[in-house]
Amino acid sequence: MPELKHFGSTTDAATLADALREDGACIIDDAMGNGQLDQLKAEIMPYVEATSMGQDDFTGRNTSRTGALVARSEACRQLVMDERLIGACDAFLKPFCDAYQLHLTQLIRIFPQQGEQPLHRDRLAWGGYLPASLEPQLNTIWAVTDFTRENGATRVVPGSNHWEPERTAEDHEIGYAEMTAGSVLVYSGSVIHSGGKNQSDSNRMGLNITYCLGWLRQEENQYLSCPPDIAKDFSPELQALLGYAMGSYALGYFTPPLPPGEGPEITPPDWLFGASAKSWGDSLYDSVSERAAKGAM
Repeated sequence: MPELKHFGSTTDAATLADALREDGACIIDDAMGNGQLDQLKAEIMPYVEATSMGQDDFTGRNTSRTGALVARSEACRQLVMDERLIGACDAFLKPFCDAYQLHLTQLIRIFPQQGEQPLHRDRLAWGGYLPASLEPQLNTIWAVTDFTRENGATRVVPGSNHWEPERTAEDHEIGYAEMTAGSVLVYSGSVIHSGGKNQSDSNRMGLNITYCLGWLRQEENQYLSCPPDIAKDFSPELQALLGYAMGSYALGYFTPPLPPGEGPEITPPDWLFGASAKSWGDSLYDSVSERAAKGAM
């Protein structure tokens, strides 16, 4: 049975990105700071307890999935902005985009008697339309409880991020993301994985936070899960990660539905929070000029 690489809590972003390129997954042990796990559970468990089970075999009929966690939890917001993971996103995703964005926040609670989830690649959220040479995602599962093989630790096939799409994993190629509460599994959108079978008497809970290229559609619609009246109180960096920023040149602007002459026509999303539409236009001009000079247009 293959083993996933484990790194200490002080590991650097370049090491994480290299591990993702090589194996498709790795684990940071004891990644949460003091008090973060207790704060996270205190903030999200009322929502988790109120969430119903899945309605199909893929999401899990003995599994619940609770979302909108950026809007609901300060601790989740801290984990979304974790410097190690943001740095890894810079190194792993930026070769394919001008900006990346938050793709999903979801607390996955696997109850006893839940069977194995079908093995899959998360990149299939966009169908089979993305070229294999392009990596669309960097994903995490933060352990809210201990992850053991008995209670349904995530199954991962190291190296499968390099496989042809039609190749399937055999039992001896499947590893298990066993880790203590407060640790985090980091994995790519191209590695084969799935939730494990819970043969224990307790629940297995993991916080799934994922990031994707800024020019792709988000799995969890952050504009609805975390609307402007909530996002206005967040840092500009978190607002941008949610999608309240341009994803690239001319990608993501809007026109405010105001009376004639009362607002700008071409407006970046962060105008909602006081940013200047003019300065955005100037930066676009600079970007266009730079790309034209390099022959990129």
